Amino acid sequence: MDLPTSTMNKRTGSLSWLWLTAVVIALDLGTKYIADTTLNYGDPHSILPVLDMTLLYNTGAAFSFLAQAAGWQRWLFVLIAIAVSIMLTVWLKRTDKAQWWLGMGLALILGGAIGNLYDRIVQGYVVDFISVHYNAYYFPAFNLADTAITIGAALLIIDMIFLEKQREPASDQT
Repeated sequence: MDLPTSTMNKRTGSLSWLWLTAVVIALDLGTKYIADTTLNYGDPHSILPVLDMTLLYNTGAAFSFLAQAAGWQRWLFVLIAIAVSIMLTVWLKRTDKAQWWLGMGLALILGGAIGNLYDRIVQGYVVDFISVHYNAYYFPAFNLADTAITIGAALLIIDMIFLEKQREPASDQT
C-alpha cells in the first residue's frame, strides 16, 4: 500500500538531515585531530590579524564553565550531551521534511553536540583551536562543533520567529 507523501514525511520526519550531522561530526573530529597533531598547546599561530589557531583543551562547558572543577563535570557534561542528543534526534524525527530550516538547525546542533561528546568521553576534554580576538580582547577559543551548534541555534531562532506562523493551520489563526 502506498502512503501519501505527507504521511511518509511525518513518519520518517527529517531524519534525512542526519547526513549533515555526520558531515559535522567528521569535519569536527578531523579538524580537531589536525589541530591536536600539528599545533603546540597554547602556542598561537596567526592566520589573520583577528584570528589565531591556538590549541587548547577545555574540561568545562561553554566559555570554560566549571573547567576548574575536580573532574566530576566531565561526566555531568557527558550525561547532558547524551540527553540533548536523544532529544534532538526525537525532535528531528518528528519534524516534517518540508521544515528544512528547522531540520537543518537540529542536524547541525546534533552534529556539534556529538562531536564534543566524543572528545569528552574519549579524552576527558574538548579540543578547541579557533581563537578570535581584537587587540587584547579575546573571545573564548572554540572548534567546528561549537560553530555548528551556534549556526544551528541561529537557524532554530529564524525558524521560530519567521517561519513558525506560516505553518500554523488556518483554524488556529483567528
